[in-house]
Amino acid sequence: MTRYGHLNRLATIVVSFSMILSVAACQTVLVETGKKAFEDRTTSDQVTDTKLAASITTDLTAKDKSLLLDVSTDVWEQRVLLTGAVSDPHVKEEIAAMVRADARVRQLYDEILIVSPEEQEKRRKAAQEKEEGEPKKEGFSQTVNDFWIETKISARLLTDPEARSVNFRWRSVRNTVYLIGRARSEAELQRVLEICKSVDGVIAVKSYVEVRPLT
Repeated sequence: MTRYGHLNRLATIVVSFSMILSVAACQTVLVETGKKAFEDRTTSDQVTDTKLAASITTDLTAKDKSLLLDVSTDVWEQRVLLTGAVSDPHVKEEIAAMVRADARVRQLYDEILIVSPEEQEKRRKAAQEKEEGEPKKEGFSQTVNDFWIETKISARLLTDPEARSVNFRWRSVRNTVYLIGRARSEAELQRVLEICKSVDGVIAVKSYVEVRPLT
């Protein structure tokens, strides 16, 4: 094969790879868009919630970008659930005050825990490494266990016909599961709670889910 033949082949490979990446990115967007299309939130609420979550993330980054490893933010119809763990009580208070200052916030559920500096550092390390593979059931820190719990809950809710998973958000911190979202009935909420409690390692479930039938 000539030098130009090699170059043409390389160019073809590069273009093909770029197309694959573009398709994958489009598929991710389509999946997220598809999920939102099935939610019971209005389009207006979806847009406002997305902007609100982005604003909180920006504020956390401005304060200390490491806080993105410490604190998780979930928003449903302008109700904000903060979970995670920090070692400084003043930081916890400042984060809560920052969120409450946003006029779009209807309700704040502050579930950020206070832990030792050593545990906070371990949690940060685990958060940084969680994308390297499947979350382990057992690990060097509690956070790894929490990631495993969240993964198991996701798998069960997504396949349960009695639970409309797109209307729920869940986090596990120190083996306690926190829920926010909307249930169409008390029966559906109880089913979701049962699923969360059935996951090995879960010691408690705290719900901020509103029960509101479709109108």
